[in-house]
Amino acid sequence: MAHAAPVPKPPRIPTPSTPDVFDERTHAIARWAIPVVGGLVYGYWTAGINRDGGPITGWNVLFGFVSAIAFAALYIGVRLVAPLLKRELHAVLWSAFAGITFGFMYSQTGSSVLRSTFMALAVAAGVFVLAFYRYYTHEDAEGHPDPR
Repeated sequence: MAHAAPVPKPPRIPTPSTPDVFDERTHAIARWAIPVVGGLVYGYWTAGINRDGGPITGWNVLFGFVSAIAFAALYIGVRLVAPLLKRELHAVLWSAFAGITFGFMYSQTGSSVLRSTFMALAVAAGVFVLAFYRYYTHEDAEGHPDPR
């Protein structure tokens, strides 16, 4: 009886990953700069919408700073908690953040609560689809980065 000789498997060629062009110091600065700058832009934008072309008042400036602080704090909180969750809840958390922040900003235009809610749900649904696709293709079921 003749048996075929085992054929060795070809060596696995690792796929190149995207190079990291920034050092750890740059990443550390970006971890804090992105929420702060994002919060300032969000606060300025919501204060501008709330002002509706009228004069800038102290209450308007305060509203902008409170919106900026709330946005930055929520962003940092979501960024800290989201990676600990499975990919489905990870995507839900980011979509809820995006929907709530957009809905609040949209509500400053004077639209009805119902329209603001539907617009926020539309944005949240779009963010959920994109985030879930990204996490589904880049993480395993437990939320660990895909080793590919």
